[in-house]
Amino acid sequence: MLKKIAVADLRLGMHLHRFEGAWIDHPFWRVRFIIADAAELRAAQSSAVRECWIDTDLGLDLAPPDTPATIPAAAAIEPASVQAPPPPRNQPTTLADELRRAAELCKRSRAAVKSMFAEVRLGHALDAQQCLPLVQEISDAVFRNPEALVSLARLKTADDYSYMHSVAVCALMVALGRTLGLDHAACREAGLAGLLHDMGKALMPIEILNKPGKLSDEEFAVMRSHPERGWALLREGQSVGEPVLDVCLHHHEKIDGSGYPHGLAGERITLLARMGAVCDVYDAVTSNRPYKAGWDPAQSMARMARWQGHFDPAVFAAFVKSVGIYPTGSLVRLASGKLAVVVGQNPQATTLPSVKAFFSTESNLPLPVQTIDLAHSRERIAGREPREAWNFPQIESLWAGEALET
Repeated sequence: MLKKIAVADLRLGMHLHRFEGAWIDHPFWRVRFIIADAAELRAAQSSAVRECWIDTDLGLDLAPPDTPATIPAAAAIEPASVQAPPPPRNQPTTLADELRRAAELCKRSRAAVKSMFAEVRLGHALDAQQCLPLVQEISDAVFRNPEALVSLARLKTADDYSYMHSVAVCALMVALGRTLGLDHAACREAGLAGLLHDMGKALMPIEILNKPGKLSDEEFAVMRSHPERGWALLREGQSVGEPVLDVCLHHHEKIDGSGYPHGLAGERITLLARMGAVCDVYDAVTSNRPYKAGWDPAQSMARMARWQGHFDPAVFAAFVKSVGIYPTGSLVRLASGKLAVVVGQNPQATTLPSVKAFFSTESNLPLPVQTIDLAHSRERIAGREPREAWNFPQIESLWAGEALET
């Protein structure tokens, strides 16, 4: 039975059904779970939310007077769609080392997603649980160094887009979850949702999916069916939880209600789906597609910020923090007139990343490549530079190095 109670009356062993109030005040990324951890209880009771709903059929009820709060053995452990192994213990490594490791992980991930798409196209059932080791690897890589895999996964050929897009969104979801303060288990579930969010595209006609030109109205209508087709596919497999299903179904919803398939708006869109919307669009616009070249990462961030009503402002702000105002690989103009590519982020000052200067706009000639940490230099970024204005085929190799060849 559902019962509305004060958050102050929550106790260990209760099954939290949902919080009242605005989602931005909610202390957890999820709802509908047993409160089996003292830290979770403290987080709930110290939040701005004052009332919540519990399900007394699935957990403890309000304690009678003078009754000690105990946790029933059966309620102490809740099955989850993603198991929560211990946090990764890998020590942080250099960006160069992480880029090499990320390149190998991208190769394995691409092969795994390509295999999943092939199985679906053959009519075979999808067992999403087989993805969990891959999601764990991606999550560990992002927690060690959030910019290496996120940046490298953006680089994909038009032919690889459908597969590597899933890998990139997985990494972006983990990075965004990390910035939003989600725990390791929650970040892994966000990553799994990112990896599987576009599985419906495996059921789309290849000639539409890879069409090099603009889609007709009829073809676009077919493509718009992919969230519902993917949701039905994952639901039939019965191997993922509701949060993952929800991201698959609603990652094209917009905060103003103009998205699809259900035109959800505001708080009717779950936090995880709002995260998926941002991550999906960012990777899409920065990637080379069959019909267009990808935008520069920093330009993409600036353009997305101007799309009123598209994204949740708080989630988008966290996303900018997670990848940087000038994401790794961005082309920028320095105050001195030099052009540079961003090669590393500064967590303490997002406007002061590390860059490699390589070209002079004054002499219109290449310069000896110089690495500059803007946090310890008089140089400053004067603005974003449109890639289409220049023919610099070496931009990606300047920051990705040998990993690009892998």
